[in-house]
Amino acid sequence: MFVFDDFENHLYHEGKSYGSYQKLGAHPVVEDGVKGTHFAVWAPNARSVSVVTDAKKYGWDKECPMEKGKGGVWEIFLAGVRKGDAYRFAITGPDGKKFLKSDPYAFQTQLRPENASVVCGLGNYTWHDAAFVKRRDNKKVLEQPLAIYEVHLGSWHKKFVDENDTDGFLNYRELGDMLADYVSFMGYTHVELMGICEYPFDPSWGYQVTGYYAPTARYGTPDDFRYMIDTLHKRGIGVIFDWVPAHFPKDDFALIRFDGTPLYESADPLRAEFPIWGSMAFDHGKPEVRSFLMSSAFYWINEFHVDALRVDAVAAMLYADFSRKMFRKNIHGGRINLESEAFLKQLTTEVRNRTTAFIAAEDSSIEQGITEEVSKGGLGFNFKWNMGWMHDSLLYFSKHFNERRNHHKVLTHTPEYVFMENFILVLSHDDVCPGKGSIVDKHPGNEWERLAGVKSLFALQFTHPGKKLVFMGLDIAQTDEWRIDKELDWYHADEPSHRDVMMNVRKLLEIYRQYPVLHADGKDPKAFEWINKDYGHANIISFIRKKPRNYSGALVVVCNFSPWHHPDHVFGVPKAGGYERIYSTYDTVPGGGGPEELGYTPVLQTEHGGWDGKPCRLRYGLRPFECIILRVPK
Repeated sequence: MFVFDDFENHLYHEGKSYGSYQKLGAHPVVEDGVKGTHFAVWAPNARSVSVVTDAKKYGWDKECPMEKGKGGVWEIFLAGVRKGDAYRFAITGPDGKKFLKSDPYAFQTQLRPENASVVCGLGNYTWHDAAFVKRRDNKKVLEQPLAIYEVHLGSWHKKFVDENDTDGFLNYRELGDMLADYVSFMGYTHVELMGICEYPFDPSWGYQVTGYYAPTARYGTPDDFRYMIDTLHKRGIGVIFDWVPAHFPKDDFALIRFDGTPLYESADPLRAEFPIWGSMAFDHGKPEVRSFLMSSAFYWINEFHVDALRVDAVAAMLYADFSRKMFRKNIHGGRINLESEAFLKQLTTEVRNRTTAFIAAEDSSIEQGITEEVSKGGLGFNFKWNMGWMHDSLLYFSKHFNERRNHHKVLTHTPEYVFMENFILVLSHDDVCPGKGSIVDKHPGNEWERLAGVKSLFALQFTHPGKKLVFMGLDIAQTDEWRIDKELDWYHADEPSHRDVMMNVRKLLEIYRQYPVLHADGKDPKAFEWINKDYGHANIISFIRKKPRNYSGALVVVCNFSPWHHPDHVFGVPKAGGYERIYSTYDTVPGGGGPEELGYTPVLQTEHGGWDGKPCRLRYGLRPFECIILRVPK
């Protein structure tokens, strides 16, 4: 009885097993007509390993010894153990000490603070999303709109909390129905789900993972989670999955010193930990660790139909000195962790070649080629989070209007590098987490000026080159910073001034999806053209979004980031004719503000003579904080 045949064993110990979850872990089976569960776990340095099953049935001290097979994989078949039973592994390390561990390959776990694994199996959920999955193509994602709604499920919506349910968590099924309605109404193309892999500590937001194959039990079962994804897919909404292959926490029941030795982490103390997080770093040089992580990636794509992985903390994996005062240099004397770099290249290559899912990097490094193909010397990601745009934009918008002129270049230099990678412009959870303040707090002025400033920030984000990501609550301009223990302040959506922001974002999403020049920019700098970036004294910028070779379907964008009215603002345009105004930040103002108000006609005619180095010019009364989008005539 061996879990792997010779070929599978070879792949696993070469770091090339992408389906090891199909054999390792706990699998309900029938052997010789007897129902039970087959258990298998990799613990090569252990003296002994036993399965300890559900306390209610057997007691945690009743051990069932496992047999050690090829490559340090232990296994056993236990009759009568079935789906829903809790279990652990009792491991005796090489020093003779015994301890209990949860299953690294567990498909389901108990709800924290309990942490035992639960027999589940791969399930037999009936999917209804074949048409959506068939349309998915990671080779075409650069040409398509990508507007992401980032969500932490436990604080997006909560149910009534009573003495029997202090968390107020909704089930994946309830959340799926509600989320599909909201995202469809707003017009986002994808949701990105934070904190789905099981984790014990709520304030980690799900980035200290103990269950790389288990959807967190906070919101239900694995099949409940499948229902959620299925529901979103049926509504045409893609699902991006936050995935953390850089590090894991030090909880005794999980991966740390799993068989009594540094197994998933490095034995080298200069590589073993990330002091900044108090967590252990995966040793990507070990082939079995690579098989574990690669199989996890494919598990979520194959078994749960997720459409993309967002890989967390890429910089931490790339840099051997990340958060470390002392570090181990690579064989060339440099700071790049070559083993982690090789793992990332393997990951992106195999995901892109073997599936239709895409893969994005949450990366703050300065390394170039993150989204270049591996065959061309890059890391092979489809997209990279643009942390620089987020930092620079929020720095600019945090300044008082009279001071912004001194920071104008912070705002205008981003197009200098935005085409170096396939970027996603993010306004993420990191911007509004505890201690950072709300999106509204980041803007100066009175209440009207702050909310108008938020609208102008969104106008910049949705017209600037790059895909888009908006964290939940930002699109209703929540005035409190995000907290995981309370739901969003949804009452804002019914307040006229905040609903104005919400409907403004909805309009921008519609325009972003409708006009290819806003979402199919790729890496060609000619898709962006300045009209005037040197009008900093007035807090105004203007530019053109276009096809690289012509102005067919092009859009002109003019943004006023100040409370000052410019009744006679003149700016250059590339062609003569009538320019239709398809958007203004005033269009969604409750009770008016639309195109015809105060004589603002929907079509502007060019005047004779050039301006801003362009052959023609337009004149427009630019209102406080107004951003407009004009369609270039055919």
